[in-house]
Amino acid sequence: MATTEISWAWPYVFLLLPLPLLIYWLCPPYQGARQLALKVPDIRPYQDLSGGAEISPVWKKWLRIVLLSLAWVALLTATARPQSYGEPIGVPVSGRDLLLCIDISGSMRETDLYAGNNRATRMAVVKQVAKDFVSRRTGDRIGLIMFGSQAYVQTPPTYDHDTVQHFLSEATVGLAGRSTAIGDAIGLGVKRLRDRPDASRVLILLTDGENSAGVVDPIQAARLAAESDIRIYTIGVGSDQQTLSMAFGSGRSELDERTLRAISDTTGGQYFRARNSQELANIYQQIDRLEPTLKDTESFRPLNELFFWPLGLALLLSLVWSSLSSTQIQLRTPESA
Repeated sequence: MATTEISWAWPYVFLLLPLPLLIYWLCPPYQGARQLALKVPDIRPYQDLSGGAEISPVWKKWLRIVLLSLAWVALLTATARPQSYGEPIGVPVSGRDLLLCIDISGSMRETDLYAGNNRATRMAVVKQVAKDFVSRRTGDRIGLIMFGSQAYVQTPPTYDHDTVQHFLSEATVGLAGRSTAIGDAIGLGVKRLRDRPDASRVLILLTDGENSAGVVDPIQAARLAAESDIRIYTIGVGSDQQTLSMAFGSGRSELDERTLRAISDTTGGQYFRARNSQELANIYQQIDRLEPTLKDTESFRPLNELFFWPLGLALLLSLVWSSLSSTQIQLRTPESA
């Protein structure tokens, strides 16, 4: 059975314990006030008004002193902020830093993949499988980079996987242009991951075409990633015959598997080919095995505030003291006056 440990946020507050005595000694009550008592020849009528109770009993005086003293101690105890340690709570320590680089160029509108028995766009299949992958990476920081003619960070690496899945759902084909800037996407990912802990930096690049835009060469970007110990897993998406219908006629969008394979080889990653939704799901499962979630955890004991207990006690004692003081009837005989 775990013992309860009590700590104090401000223990020096207890130095104020003798303060009421110091005030009493330095500023004693005004004695002349006793001469203001009402002089009456017979106090029996007033005793009847008080129900025959004893007038100013000694025990009541000392009870008020005790109540006031206890209220003062309770108030100081609350001010010192007592705290107790709760049961240890385990939390995952820094897991891997994963960046998903998703191609949202115009060719991702092609409907040459299947989701179950239904044809679907490449983008729809990628969203579905990527969201499932994110949900399984408990303890990892996951970020999102979208790229077309330009690359941009949709969300930096974060533990908030719900936000990542939300932005995946909101991804729009063609928002970043209709071309494919693979090199720029990798370069942006390297910039985001290079300052993260070693041996935990992973970039997953998913595209359906070849590098046709941007200022950074994909192979050069891969070398920069290798120098920063960033592994890149590349995934080529689309059927074997990739037909791209453009606004001005039809063209061919060839998947540059040679470049994608070179990128992954340079960084110690791996290249995968996804021709349908099932293959894409299997690829993400394989990456799960190649880059398992770090299971290390560390624990902490939360601090629970306890000040409200002595504060409530101080309030209760003050109310009792006030009640005794307000009902006291001080009557004095002519002799004592």
